[in-house]
Amino acid sequence: MSPFTGSATRTTRWRHLRVDLADGVATVTLTRRDKLNALTFGAYADLRDLLAELSRERAVRALVLAGEGRGFCSGGDVDEIIGATLALDATRLLDFNRMTGQVVRAVRECPFPVIAAVHGVAAGAGAVLALAADFRVADPTARFAFLFTRVGLSGGDMGAAYLLPRVVGLGHATRLLMLGEPVRAPEAERIGLISELTQEGRADEAARALARRLAEGPALAYAQTKALLTAELDMPLAAAVELDASTQALLMTGDDYKEFHAAFTEKRPPQWSGR
Repeated sequence: MSPFTGSATRTTRWRHLRVDLADGVATVTLTRRDKLNALTFGAYADLRDLLAELSRERAVRALVLAGEGRGFCSGGDVDEIIGATLALDATRLLDFNRMTGQVVRAVRECPFPVIAAVHGVAAGAGAVLALAADFRVADPTARFAFLFTRVGLSGGDMGAAYLLPRVVGLGHATRLLMLGEPVRAPEAERIGLISELTQEGRADEAARALARRLAEGPALAYAQTKALLTAELDMPLAAAVELDASTQALLMTGDDYKEFHAAFTEKRPPQWSGR
């Protein structure tokens, strides 16, 4: 993401999200607790635009995505999304579906790790948002459900058919996307959908702890690792190792690489600058 901006100023207030930034960690919270944090057109657009802004500013070194109340996110609001889309023509429907995909791309392409803190329901678009994150930290109440076929739509929504097989394998992904059945925390951990399973009520705390650990680390190395993980999913081996070589050669000219050697020589912890 380019750091160069035009005339637009930084957004200081987001209508559909709560955004907190401290010590390089952004915490983005979905705040419709009475609706299990169901997404609206505005919430999708805010997520898309927020991630673009944070990516340009380079002040964020890790991001936690969380939900208020009893669950993480129940997906698209039945009235404000599903009901509203019934009145849209094909052009507007394509615009909407492209926007939801842009949110997932923004999560995958932003230059910092994203940690989804999941408790309770993560359904439909909420499940895909968690899936797109780099880490999914969940407590035992978490349950994931890719519900798109249950409403008569393709299970491959918002990139789910691309991402899910790469996380849990084609067999599990086929079952989850075809049938739309909920996957509770123990099974989600077993098939690799959860990165870390916490005690009940501790997912947010554990996600913040992981975010702080990442924020204190070599940010440029993490950013390039994330970029390579995404870029190389569909590359042949020869192209992947060449991209790895180019990336490593570039990072070897950076301050953090020199800092590690200095810290090792001086027997002290490295002071990462992210450059």
